[in-house]
Amino acid sequence: VPVILSSRRYVAGGQCKSTAKLDGKVVIITGANTGIGKETARDLARRGKVIVACRDVAKGEAAASEIRAETGNQQVIVKKLDLANTKSIREFAENFLAEEKELHILINNAGVMLYPYSKTADGFEMHLGVNHLGHFLLTFLLLERLKQSAPARIVNVSSLAHHGGRIRFHDLHGDKSYNRGLAYCHSKLANVLFTRELARRLQGKSHRRAEFTANSLHPGSVRSELVRHSSVMTWLWKVFSFFLKTPSEGAQTSVYCAVAEELDSVTGQYFSDCQPAYVSPRGRDDETAKKLWRVSCELLGIQWD
Repeated sequence: VPVILSSRRYVAGGQCKSTAKLDGKVVIITGANTGIGKETARDLARRGKVIVACRDVAKGEAAASEIRAETGNQQVIVKKLDLANTKSIREFAENFLAEEKELHILINNAGVMLYPYSKTADGFEMHLGVNHLGHFLLTFLLLERLKQSAPARIVNVSSLAHHGGRIRFHDLHGDKSYNRGLAYCHSKLANVLFTRELARRLQGKSHRRAEFTANSLHPGSVRSELVRHSSVMTWLWKVFSFFLKTPSEGAQTSVYCAVAEELDSVTGQYFSDCQPAYVSPRGRDDETAKKLWRVSCELLGIQWD
């Protein structure tokens, strides 16, 4: 039993020890109706106001009412956001900006994984479109409100899978060749590069650089619905479930990046198990990061200097 308990503790990984309260603060979490996002929302709802941004409003409401009942916080609000559709992203941002005067924490958590080849409403490959471009646009649209509310934080949920990714500028949407496992890896590398370039730009613009940070993270291998598009992975996840984190354990690093006091002036970093982690050489390539930024702006038809 001690061996089992200690190995389980090892699997569980780092825990966020911060008791920071978010009184009067507003948090947006994308994809917060299930898995890691839901557990992140559950934790942060004990601290402040949480906006659950998700595609399936009915699922979102079910999650939110459970969290409201458990935490006693009525300020857990569901808003529709479909990251596979830029029109939906713009509508979400417009409504949010009209209703909320402040935004302190944006957690770009939602994601698709191992999706069979398909395109978003705007013709982007699904992994790149949802995991990277959707969050890129959302962050762009909410940036001024975050700046006005400083100190503010942007948290991008990436993955260890970024080590297997590369940005294939010659075939971004997988029209020439497509592998859904690699497509996921590419999109997670894009999260790391976006975070890096965003942090660099924010540092350059802000006199009080500690006031505004952007970090990315690997939540760990988590028992979640993320593998639902692959029957093989679903089976493997069941077989090895003992060696996977629970969604609550998987949410720890997201919560840590969102609230930990010691990260007040830390930006452009990548975390795993509530501590800095190794980034692949491709994830540290500033030229690729700058080019990805430019190309993302072109694809989305925005100017973000």
